[in-house]
Amino acid sequence: MASTVLVVTALEDVTADRVIAALHEREVPVVRMDPADIGPALTFGFRIGVDSPTWGGRLRTASREVELGEVAAVYYRRPTPYAARYEHLPARQQREFAAAEARHGLGGVLNDLHDALYVNHPCAVTRADFKPAQLQRFAELGLRIPPTLVTNDAEAARKFAADHGPVVYKTFRGLPRSEDGRAGAIWAQRVDPDTFDDSLAVTAHLFQAEIPKTGDVRVTVVGRRVFAQRIAAPDRALDWRRGDWDDLIHAPITVPAPIKAALHDYLASFSLAFGCFDFALTGDGDAPEHWTAIECNPNGQWGWLPDAPAITAAFADILTGKEVAGDDDARRP
Repeated sequence: MASTVLVVTALEDVTADRVIAALHEREVPVVRMDPADIGPALTFGFRIGVDSPTWGGRLRTASREVELGEVAAVYYRRPTPYAARYEHLPARQQREFAAAEARHGLGGVLNDLHDALYVNHPCAVTRADFKPAQLQRFAELGLRIPPTLVTNDAEAARKFAADHGPVVYKTFRGLPRSEDGRAGAIWAQRVDPDTFDDSLAVTAHLFQAEIPKTGDVRVTVVGRRVFAQRIAAPDRALDWRRGDWDDLIHAPITVPAPIKAALHDYLASFSLAFGCFDFALTGDGDAPEHWTAIECNPNGQWGWLPDAPAITAAFADILTGKEVAGDDDARRP
């Protein structure tokens, strides 16, 4: 019977480290691998045919090996991009070809393991990673959302601000690393509509009406388990992520039943077993109308939260079949 958990992530991933440690304590076989290690440190031979219509064969890392049929669950975290493996190749065509072949070959097999539970499947993560899709699904499920505009038109942005001001600007994605390898970020920020000009035409922009919030909430859902923490920044910053996370003030908060049900429906609709939701509160949080849905990160971080030990246990439970992920959709994108 399949029992191994395949953990797909980069070498430095303290969140995955927590879950792997919990699985080891339960004596669950674990194989950790980063697909970008493809080469002498990561080799494989996969087979399929009429007599064996599902992929089989062995995957070998520098310290572990596993038969595909032994994999019961895949914990897909944050692997290194395949392109990073081939940065040393001299020509762009060579780099792009090698990365695409690795992604479609190795990735193509790993993303379609027979009867394996994915937490979360990379295709489901990609589909659920678009903020416009998130906001639309929130609204369809009856959750409150901020009035939102996606545009590259300065006049449309000015009209939106006139109708819904004050207005906040947010990015759709994180800021890529600079050429020297340094990481950066663009935080949610208030914007002055008088500064809108034709430069907006260059790309898409996300504007939202600012919510007069009393606080923020991070809700982590793993299978059927829900963990919620109210978060406050000492300086009452618009975006709590921009300061020192060690200074944040956390307090557990109860999620109203209608909100909790909507979150489970949200994950099921995207075939996800796990997600990190951000909400803005406009009251004390007791009533559903106090909760405004901001976004859901389908592969979010949670190791920094006070309830990280309980979340770790929830991941170990779901990866070992102790808890159903909500429905069988978690097995396929």
